[in-house]
Amino acid sequence: MFPLGSVLFPHMPLALRLFEPRYLQMLAGLLEQPQPEFAVVLIERGHEVGGGDHRFGLGTMARLIEVEAREEFMAIVAVGTSRVRVDAWLPDGPYPRAEVSEIEDFVWDEDLRDERDATESLVREALIVMGGEPDVELTDDPVGRCWQLAALAPVGPLDAWRLLGSQSLEDLMGLTRQLTSDAIDTFRLDSGSGGFD
Repeated sequence: MFPLGSVLFPHMPLALRLFEPRYLQMLAGLLEQPQPEFAVVLIERGHEVGGGDHRFGLGTMARLIEVEAREEFMAIVAVGTSRVRVDAWLPDGPYPRAEVSEIEDFVWDEDLRDERDATESLVREALIVMGGEPDVELTDDPVGRCWQLAALAPVGPLDAWRLLGSQSLEDLMGLTRQLTSDAIDTFRLDSGSGGFD
């Protein structure tokens, strides 16, 4: 298990620098596996959670695709695959460990194409409004494209975690549009445009 301050979505890349001995030990174990994977979960730090760490019970499996030794750390690249639910946290050994169960991936329905296209248009609009790169390339896989749109939505970690927990593709796209629209409105108000021409 790898707790992070951000959410990893399926079909999205993750680049990490590992330097803590416990995570280097985790990496060594992963490299012995034919298909090295680890789970990424959102972690919250701060006084609102008792001053310690709070690990969320929903995460994403990450498939290790690249490892490079640097002078002071190991650079790795992984890609999100499937969502997982944490059934039980185990004692650290020395890195975080848990028993997890895989959540079945969504199945694409062509009836959702218009909804997905509307979601994509809004997310790309948000990228333009907020000074991002609107022409980012997305996968041709229809379910993967929906996850990538959720990952590109201008939201914080807790809202991203809500997106990760969507019960259906329809829910995922609806919440992506709602949160993106809210973010655009907030950005325009904060920047003084008020949303009016």
